[in-house]
Amino acid sequence: MSRVVVGLSGGVDSAVAALLLKRRGHEVIGVFMNNWEEVDENGVCAAQDDWADVREICQRLDIPHYSVNFAREYEARVFTHFLSEYSKGRTPNPDVLCNREIKFSAFLDFAMKLDADYMATGHFVRRDEAGNLLRGADPDKDQSYFLYMTKAAQLKRALFPVGELHKAQVRQIAREAGIPVSEKKDSTGICFIGERRFKRFLQQYLPAQPGDMVTEAGEVIGRHDGLMYYTIGQRRGLGIGGRGDGRSWFVADKDLEKNRLLLVQGEDHPKLFFTGAAIEQVTWINGAPFTGRTAQPIQVKLRYRQPDQEASLRLDGETGILRFEKPQRAVTPGQSAVFYQGDVCLGGGIVTSSL
Repeated sequence: MSRVVVGLSGGVDSAVAALLLKRRGHEVIGVFMNNWEEVDENGVCAAQDDWADVREICQRLDIPHYSVNFAREYEARVFTHFLSEYSKGRTPNPDVLCNREIKFSAFLDFAMKLDADYMATGHFVRRDEAGNLLRGADPDKDQSYFLYMTKAAQLKRALFPVGELHKAQVRQIAREAGIPVSEKKDSTGICFIGERRFKRFLQQYLPAQPGDMVTEAGEVIGRHDGLMYYTIGQRRGLGIGGRGDGRSWFVADKDLEKNRLLLVQGEDHPKLFFTGAAIEQVTWINGAPFTGRTAQPIQVKLRYRQPDQEASLRLDGETGILRFEKPQRAVTPGQSAVFYQGDVCLGGGIVTSSL
């Protein structure tokens, strides 16, 4: 029998992960990670509600439970980077960094201090004995995209009990076991923002710099509130309906030097499509599948739930150039390009610019 420390979020996925591990005869310890302590605009701290759910879950499963505070580590390793990226006009993905810096670093270290043989999470992923990260069995819930910064050595110490299941099966198991969060809504968006408006949240930390919205021809057609509030391919919230030929306007580019937002009309406009991307911070889970500067074929996702795209990758250390077989829409600096080979998630990098 192994001792397994399970990261419990207060949601149904991690609760069922703990249940399945207990049924398999493991000694299970539940741990709630408090990564963000700030209250929202209504004075509510979501962490307190989630911790209450964790206590109920553990009482139902009859397992010991703890709360550990990683708020300081989260602010230093994740949130500071998040703000830095937005200040540069990029669109970061903090969930990726949270997995690397908190769940598979700080939390894994904590689990080992409890003499655990393994840590476990409710991620919809799988792994093999060699430490390869595999897609989850449910294609609609597969979360390997968010774990591409992990390493094989970390994955060998991790268990993913719900990775072989579909979401509907997870909820059914929870219902049958009487787990109190069986119908709890899945969390969405960035954890530390919660239900608040994103723009209002960001304004608390970064000064806005309004500027012009311009067309390809340089015509000023509106004002933006600050480049950090917009992302490539965005349609909603531009506030310039009725102009041009009647089609919707989309964000095509950000001119950081002149503080201008370039807009185009039509979701199929050529300026929304790119043949390649420059990437940095290239990392591999279980070693690079190839080396050298010769372009190699690879499958890539540029956003969560996107179908795999055929591409070629030319590496130069931790930087690289991706060339897509088919032009890709709204390639966004700051987002992750994640590499696959069949069901195996190989690693990935951060998009620095579209090409």
